[in-house]
Amino acid sequence: MDIIINKLGQTIKQARLSANVTQDELAEQIGITGRYIMALENEHKQPSFEVLCKIILTLNIPADNIFYPENQYTENEKEQLMRLLSQCDERDLKIITATVKAMLESK
Repeated sequence: MDIIINKLGQTIKQARLSANVTQDELAEQIGITGRYIMALENEHKQPSFEVLCKIILTLNIPADNIFYPENQYTENEKEQLMRLLSQCDERDLKIITATVKAMLESK
């Protein structure tokens, strides 16, 4: 369990930077303070389950990166696409489907 807590802040920070989001922007999106994000990233603060879930969903962090940090899980592009698609609504999926079909027909 210690490895999860010790790596959690680093994982959150890497995902936040990859998403090009500041600590304050992330905090605002999930309803906490920027200071709390800083404590998570730098001071090994343990978030509540609710806050952790909001961070995972907001930053699109694969859960394996949180719960199995020792595996150095790297997500391939298809897995990332599948995870992103699962967050789309019906309208988004129709647009994406039409786009992919048009792309494949133009090959």
